[in-house]
Amino acid sequence: MLSTRGLTCHRGTRRVLDGIDLDLHAGEVLGVLGANGAGKTTLLAVLAGELEASGGAVTLDARPLREWKPAALARRRAVLPQSASLGFDLSVREVIAMGAYPFPELSPDDEAALTARALRLADATALGTRRYLGLSGGEQQRVQFARALVQVLAARAPGQYRMLFLDEPISSLDPRHQLLLLQAVRALSREEDLAVFVVLHDVNLAARWCDRLLLLSNGRTVAHGTPVDVLTPQNMELVYALPARVTVEDVPSVTFCLP
Repeated sequence: MLSTRGLTCHRGTRRVLDGIDLDLHAGEVLGVLGANGAGKTTLLAVLAGELEASGGAVTLDARPLREWKPAALARRRAVLPQSASLGFDLSVREVIAMGAYPFPELSPDDEAALTARALRLADATALGTRRYLGLSGGEQQRVQFARALVQVLAARAPGQYRMLFLDEPISSLDPRHQLLLLQAVRALSREEDLAVFVVLHDVNLAARWCDRLLLLSNGRTVAHGTPVDVLTPQNMELVYALPARVTVEDVPSVTFCLP
C-alpha cells in the first residue's frame, strides 16, 4: 500500500504541502478536491514518485518511495497528467501501446489484447485507425487515458498492489465521456483491485464516483472521508469561498451560490 505520514513539500521557498497523512487503498477510488493552488497536482506528483517530498514519510509496501527505481515503479503505477503533449504524429494504437514499455516480456498478442481492451474502456475503439495529432483535445485525452490503462493493467502478478493516478482526466471531455471515464475507473478499481487517485474539480461528480474524498486548502487537509462526511456546507465555503447548499439522497449534491 502507498502511505504518507506528515508529508510536506516545497516548491522553492513556498511550502505547497503540509502534514498530509494518507493511505491509498487497493480497490478504492480516492478523489482529491480543492481550489486552484491547493496542492492537488503536487500531491499527485509526490505520490507518483515524480517529485520528492521535503519532509515526512512516503512509503510503498512499507519501503520508502525514494528507494524505488523508476523502472520498478513504472511496473506498479501509471500516471495520466493534466496535459499529455506528444510531438510525433504516431498512430493511436502506437500511442496506447507506449503503456506497455515497462513490460518487455509481453507477447505481441498480449500487447494487442491490452490495447484493444483499453480502447474499449476509453470509448476510443473508433479512433484506433486515426493519427494522434489529427484528434481533437478530448479525443487525445481519451487515447492518453487508454495508454495509462495499458500500463496499469499489464502488471499481472497475483496480489500485486497497483496504482492509477489521474490528474483532472475529464477536464477536456464532453459530459458523456466524463461519465464513461469515471464509470470505467470505478469499475476497474473493483475488478482489478486498483488503487486510484484522481484529481477532480467537479465536486458532484466526485461525490458520485469516488469512495473517499480528500479536500485540500493551501496544502493542508481540510477533510478526508466519505463524500457525505467531506462535502458539507462549512467545508465547501471554507475551501471555495462561496456559500453552498448540500442535499443528500444517494450521494451528496452541492450547489454553490454567489454571496
